[in-house]
Amino acid sequence: MLDRYAVKVIRWPLKTLAALPDKLGITANQVTLTGFLIGLLALPSLMLQEYYWALTFIVINRIFDGLDGAIARRQGITDCGGFLDITLDFLFYSMVPFGFVLADPNANAVAGAFLIFSFIGTGSSFLSFAIMAGKRNIESPVYKQKSLYYIGGLTEGTETIACFVLFCLFPQYFAIIAWVYGTLCWITTATRIWAGYHTLKDTPD
Repeated sequence: MLDRYAVKVIRWPLKTLAALPDKLGITANQVTLTGFLIGLLALPSLMLQEYYWALTFIVINRIFDGLDGAIARRQGITDCGGFLDITLDFLFYSMVPFGFVLADPNANAVAGAFLIFSFIGTGSSFLSFAIMAGKRNIESPVYKQKSLYYIGGLTEGTETIACFVLFCLFPQYFAIIAWVYGTLCWITTATRIWAGYHTLKDTPD
């Protein structure tokens, strides 16, 4: 919903920032792995209820996630890079609510489990359609430079980042935010299943 607008805002800064690592011979995959490892530090921070530190690591991870794509567009987009990026993204997304569950199991466990359950829906519908779209050479009308098809919805990357920021700024409301966002994720999953099914049904093999 918001990604297509966020991309327009961050494209130039990331493109400019990508020039230096590209000149130094740093690859997009190296940036992907580094960003993921830094992002992992959010888990112990959340567990210790150091929410501002967790937010710092989450933001750094997301900056690296955008930067690796900008570097890949300079060096050449690869399937292995796209695979690595999307796999580590989904692991990171599920790690954040798990961290809040560890921080306060009594208050956050059920809501956190519901949100992770919801991420399974958005993730599986996203990746399943991307596989089928790749087989049929269906190109994304919005994200043409991505290594796989990005099917939209109410809850994409920008919305998820905003949700994580709210978690860290207002940890006492984690459960409420998680229930609301998880519900939006299920709306996204339902619309992706409907749209994906009919797109594939109406597209010749």
